[in-house]
Amino acid sequence: MLTIFQRLPLLHRALICCFSALIVVALFLLPDPRTLHQEENNYKVGRIYPLEINAKALSPTEQKLPMAVMRWDTHKVRSGESASVLFDRIGLSPRLLHTLVTSDDQINKQLSRLRPNDELIFGYDAQNNLIQLQRKISPYETFKAVKSGDKFKAVIDKKKVYTQLNYAQANISSSFWNAAIGAKLTPNQIMSVAGIFGWDIDFALDIRPNDSFKVLFEENIVEGEFVGRGKILAAQFTNQGDTFKAVLDEESGNYYDEKGRAMKKAFLRSPVDFRRVTSNFNPNRRHPVTGKIRAHRGTDYAAPVGTPIYAAGDGVVLKSGYNQFNGNYVFIKHSNIYITKYLHLQKRRVKGGQRVKQGQTIGTLGGTGRVTGPHLHYEFLVNGVHKNARTVKLPEAKSLTGNKKKEFMKVANKRLGELERYQHLLTASAK
Repeated sequence: MLTIFQRLPLLHRALICCFSALIVVALFLLPDPRTLHQEENNYKVGRIYPLEINAKALSPTEQKLPMAVMRWDTHKVRSGESASVLFDRIGLSPRLLHTLVTSDDQINKQLSRLRPNDELIFGYDAQNNLIQLQRKISPYETFKAVKSGDKFKAVIDKKKVYTQLNYAQANISSSFWNAAIGAKLTPNQIMSVAGIFGWDIDFALDIRPNDSFKVLFEENIVEGEFVGRGKILAAQFTNQGDTFKAVLDEESGNYYDEKGRAMKKAFLRSPVDFRRVTSNFNPNRRHPVTGKIRAHRGTDYAAPVGTPIYAAGDGVVLKSGYNQFNGNYVFIKHSNIYITKYLHLQKRRVKGGQRVKQGQTIGTLGGTGRVTGPHLHYEFLVNGVHKNARTVKLPEAKSLTGNKKKEFMKVANKRLGELERYQHLLTASAK
């Protein structure tokens, strides 16, 4: 026999089920009546209570919401253009520029160091007020001047830079420069390699066909994009059968060989950036003007007029003068043993008695005195006797010692191992 509930229409039965469910939920949600009267301050059923709202927290001024940039304009600095000229050209007032440069010293420095072709990005709000100024410093660093109240504040936006290793190698057939360019090294990297080995190799005179090099270096990656080359971590150069190795000590920024000896030594092998050479060291050289054979007690370097000439080592200027044979000349005394001489300079940049540092510019290459063309004539004397600067034995380089040497040797073994592995990988992939 059907019950009364089962005899009801389907719609009625559904309504009854819903109503019953609501009663059950209400019983669970309603508080226990016994707890409503435990304290005088408890809320009571049926009474209206005011709701407290923190109006200060909802105030727009307290939330400090950033002003939205509605429009961006990019302007390139023109030749000879200062910040004031640029602002006037694009229709911004001198008062705005004054506010910017007086708000923060960093903003003032950025706007006072503008160079031609620098790009400045101006951000404006809906009312066409400048609220942000940007200048890209590097692929991973952007300077910003951001509106804050009535002034601007300086912000440096830095992106995370990741590094990865890369490798280059080449055999030299004509010149080091051409081989390095062919190996995809940048001009800066080429000069860095020459600088690392410049105490052992005269890159103007000593490079020969079949010399070779290999370089391990960093590449910088920002947001998955290549943005530039980083430090040279290790390098090897084979010159006329002799192999030189160098590894970067990142703590000091100096390079040492595989035994912890400094690559930097007392004297540079060449006092000028490597270029083509007119004559090598030759004791029986025929003089180009008189035609007579006499001792040519030095080395000639041909390069463009005005090329900087560097002091080969630390010392004191013994003489700085002019005569009809030497033209403008500089003699440097490095100790009681060593003297270097630099002849036929276009200009002298040092005076007698002046102390100079290795690599300091002491003059520029020229063609003064008895010469057939512009060049530097360089002499190296040991105890008053002329020596070939390219082959003379020089004072030993300083070496790392103790714990510093132990730590460096760990790094050196790792880097030189990576150098070999990259070479094998490159050789295997080429087969």
